[in-house]
Amino acid sequence: MKLIQYFSETTLKDIGKVGGKNASLGEMIQKLQSKGIDVPDGFATTSEAYWLFLDENKLRVRLDKILSALDTTSFDNLPDVGMQARQLLLDAKLPDTLNDALREGYDFLLEKYGQNISFAVRSSATAEDLPTASFAGQQESYLNVRGFSNLLVACQHCFASLFTDRAIKYRVDNGFDHMKVALSVGVQLMIRSDLATSGVMFSIDPDTGFENVVHIAACWGLGENIVQGTVNPDEFFVFKPSLIAGKKSIVSRSLGSKKWTMVYADDGSAKTFGRSVLNRETSKTKKEQWTLTDAEIETLARWAVVIEEHYGKPMDIEWAKDGENGKLFIVQARPETVQSRRRGQKFVEYKLKEKGKELCKGIGLGSRIVAGKARLLRSPSEADKLQEGEILVTGRTNPDWDPILKKAAAIITDQGGRTSHAAIVARELGAVAVVGAGNATAAIRDGQLVTVSAAGEEAGRVYEGKLDWMETEIDLASIAKTNTKVMLILGDPDQAFRLAMLPNDGVGLMRMEFIITNAIGIHPMALRHFEKITDPAQQECIEQITHHFPDKEEFFVQKLAEATATIAAAFFPKDVIVRMSDFKSNEYASLLGGKQFEPTEENPMIGFRGASRYYHPMYREGFEMECRAMKIVREDMGLHNVKLMIPFCRTVEEGKKVIAIMESCGLRRGKNGLEIYVMVEIPSNALLAQEFARHFDGFSIGSNDLTQLTLGADRDSELLQNIFNPFDSAVMQLIEMTLNKAQRSGTKTGLCGQAPSDYPEFARFLVEQGIGSISFNPDALLKGIENILQAEQKLQIA
Repeated sequence: MKLIQYFSETTLKDIGKVGGKNASLGEMIQKLQSKGIDVPDGFATTSEAYWLFLDENKLRVRLDKILSALDTTSFDNLPDVGMQARQLLLDAKLPDTLNDALREGYDFLLEKYGQNISFAVRSSATAEDLPTASFAGQQESYLNVRGFSNLLVACQHCFASLFTDRAIKYRVDNGFDHMKVALSVGVQLMIRSDLATSGVMFSIDPDTGFENVVHIAACWGLGENIVQGTVNPDEFFVFKPSLIAGKKSIVSRSLGSKKWTMVYADDGSAKTFGRSVLNRETSKTKKEQWTLTDAEIETLARWAVVIEEHYGKPMDIEWAKDGENGKLFIVQARPETVQSRRRGQKFVEYKLKEKGKELCKGIGLGSRIVAGKARLLRSPSEADKLQEGEILVTGRTNPDWDPILKKAAAIITDQGGRTSHAAIVARELGAVAVVGAGNATAAIRDGQLVTVSAAGEEAGRVYEGKLDWMETEIDLASIAKTNTKVMLILGDPDQAFRLAMLPNDGVGLMRMEFIITNAIGIHPMALRHFEKITDPAQQECIEQITHHFPDKEEFFVQKLAEATATIAAAFFPKDVIVRMSDFKSNEYASLLGGKQFEPTEENPMIGFRGASRYYHPMYREGFEMECRAMKIVREDMGLHNVKLMIPFCRTVEEGKKVIAIMESCGLRRGKNGLEIYVMVEIPSNALLAQEFARHFDGFSIGSNDLTQLTLGADRDSELLQNIFNPFDSAVMQLIEMTLNKAQRSGTKTGLCGQAPSDYPEFARFLVEQGIGSISFNPDALLKGIENILQAEQKLQIA
């Protein structure tokens, strides 16, 4: 009878003996250490050891009797049954032969790593006749366990944790026989991440299943704070193709509040067993620091790619950094089980028809909208208060909440990030969640009717009352392919991975100004010339926003580059056409620090905007900052699918000036496939299309501005709505002229706007004229595709 098995002699073939968690650690030590991945060594008790423990104490019959009394309909007596079962195991005695085996493993690790070490003691349940069964998160783990006597106590508590309330209910819900599931205890060197940082990473995006990124979450101290949802961590997305190509690959980063740091509480003595770690409030300095360097982020991401390739499936991985030697380690790896099961499902688009009073907001998960009664619970002991279909509101959740979360239509927490327990369970259950809302338990009343929206943006929002919304179901497999390219209009990088799943040929218009407004919020020239800001309040605000960037220009450049790169990565290798900033002067002035750098204009719509700004001394430096960001995306990150577009270019000469500035910034037309497009939104663009075609690779028709300037009708004026008509013959002639001239010069063409989805006849006109692509807002995409298909069919018949 083999009672322990060293990780160095364990592989995935041993899941039936030591559970998935321990088998995976052995697999990585044997197969992946040669590829540079560091895994702390250890050993595991086998399923035979667990059965020996039960048999020597004659516990099988008594356990079976306790568990058979469980009410599997209401589960009202679950707490009592669970407590009896756990106490039965805790009152038993570990067999001498098991003690001896544990001593052998303990001595081995002391000899390998030294006397002054502690252990992570983790439970790994397994069903020998069902070796692929997963029982992740159902049992207990104990950290910072020191000394042999404490190790014995921890192992016995792990055995007992096979009968936590949540584990018992999980087995009942999934049809497992309690007496056929064993418990393996993993004993692993404890990495001193209490002195450094640790966290969780997924080899795909855990929210959407997008496969081309690695998602990393990090906090100070032990990583339990992330899993438990106690902190809002730093988060990073790394683009795999850029990483593999040796390019700059971090496409997104967000600084978490990281309020708590979990550290060792003592020396792990038996006196304080089970509470040998504690949470301390993180210092202000560390809250404002990144937990990882760029090099460390990319190292972890490379490891995630190697692990994913080895296992042949998306992976959920825990990592830790040792504060004593500065090394990174992988401490767990398991298959990702949520998004990988959902592939091929129908895509449902949710959209609020109205907006109500916002109560709170956080990270939104689930991409859906639900409404119901809010139920504020302080702990799982109040489970009976939550009724089926109600919305759970609490500070944070942990695995003890699992038995009741299935009843919740949505989960709202004050604390936690997208890899917290609440977020993970919400994905598994297909529930809507808003995590890390901060003040949810204070802002929402118990029993209050609320609407929870996690659709349309990264932020999840909770509104007062029941709001009206619409749902559009999309069977992606049934949508036919058009000959005309169908592209998206997009500005929000937080939606990119999800929207990339829709049928599309790329992004025909990425609005840079959306990113500047939402991700940056500060006027570029206020960052370039911060010394010129005279308002003390604005100075302080800008300092606060940019404090973790030594150079304020770099704040703008990095934020813009990474937001653009996120969208480019989502649609890679399809084209993403980025329109350089197209604010009007009044819109620029509304940015933080903007008033000092903007003129006051009577008619900003036809004033200091677009190309005219880019070479003017009042904004040229700001445009050069935009160009630096785009150069990073294309050259440093290798996202050559990014094309650039110049808006509101009044004259050919103006276009030449802008192209010259771009080239001086390293954005030379033709280099690494760089294409530069121009918007056709002024009659002069259409009239001189052949001349513009000599300097630009493509035309994108902006039908709203073109209609406005052709008819001299303000598109925002209610009084002129009967005049503002995209079907006016003058407008149609200019579009037709542009497309005809473009075909003769071999220039690419596209149109961005609502009209082709609203009006089938307009789509037909564009198709008949041979337009290359049409770009739609996401909510208009399906109708637009339908109109294009009808137009193409009619053209074939004709």
